Amino acid sequence: MELDPKYDNYDYPTTSVDTREGHAGHLNPLQQAQVHQLRLMLESEGYKDRLDTLTLLRFLRARGKGKGDAKQWDVDASKNMFIKSEAWRNKLTIREYGAKEHRLLSIDDHPQQNPPKEPLKLDEQVRAWDRDGSFKAGLSKYYKQFYHKTDKDGRPCYFEILGGVNLDELNKAGYTNDKMLLNLAVEYEKMADPRLPACSRKAGHFLETSCTVIDVANVKLSRTEIMPYFSQSSEMSSDNYPERLGKLFVINTTRFQRGVWWILSNILDPVTVSKIQVLGYDYKDELLKHIPAENLPAMFGGSCQCEGGCELSDAGPWRDDEWRRPAWWEKDAEEATAEKEEGETATTEALVPATA
Repeated sequence: MELDPKYDNYDYPTTSVDTREGHAGHLNPLQQAQVHQLRLMLESEGYKDRLDTLTLLRFLRARGKGKGDAKQWDVDASKNMFIKSEAWRNKLTIREYGAKEHRLLSIDDHPQQNPPKEPLKLDEQVRAWDRDGSFKAGLSKYYKQFYHKTDKDGRPCYFEILGGVNLDELNKAGYTNDKMLLNLAVEYEKMADPRLPACSRKAGHFLETSCTVIDVANVKLSRTEIMPYFSQSSEMSSDNYPERLGKLFVINTTRFQRGVWWILSNILDPVTVSKIQVLGYDYKDELLKHIPAENLPAMFGGSCQCEGGCELSDAGPWRDDEWRRPAWWEKDAEEATAEKEEGETATTEALVPATA
């Protein structure tokens, strides 16, 4: 796989554990050319950020035509997806459930009545959001969402417990849909850096997806109050964070829910279906096939019991000095600019022919 010295400043492995064509380190000549084509098209329209090869590959795979491994990349559709995502990053918006138009995302307790004076920008929020961890700690009392250690492939594990979640109570306590969506976006950014790079260093190969476990015990499909948030979070994830799902386990499902999944699995893309397992109440043995017992929280049938609770520990290679490196959002603006200019200078020097 050809890397671009201007954008591809990686300090971790770049050959994917997934050996299918189209994944990092496993490109055919046409796919390599399409990466260059997409980058040139975006540069011509003034884009400078997030044009690295690994990012562009995710957008290209997300807009492939066809099903399964036979997808053909659509460069124009990938470009449009990238541009829309960049617009969202620079002007965070949210769409109310059932509405056609988006509105500005607000971190006010009454977001619809009090929009921000200036649109929120994601890169700025990643640096500033929940620096002291108080939002995550408070939210965890109502709705547990957390990254914790890794699966047997070395990917970060993400856990979410939906049972007992009451979004009306969450909103009354100040945890609005807007704030939770912003928190979700920031967590996606932190999965991308520093979590995945640290996991890649430890594993010795490139990892770009997560292993997700969602507990749906006591969740009823008829509960309409949960639909707005899940619709909004699904839209945000699919539009802006393509190709981030490695494996998904939905546990504690009812027979009816498993029946619904069986119907859906026959019409969804086979590659997507292969990533998802819908399990009943006897899920423990299956989880332990994929996640080491010492990494799986005790609440899910493992043996890990972090002090203070696994849901607040953020334990994983990204906390280990051997594998961790400062994330882009942890560096000050001057340092980040200097690194970017250094990369651009190196590219220019590489392009200038040597003189005798």
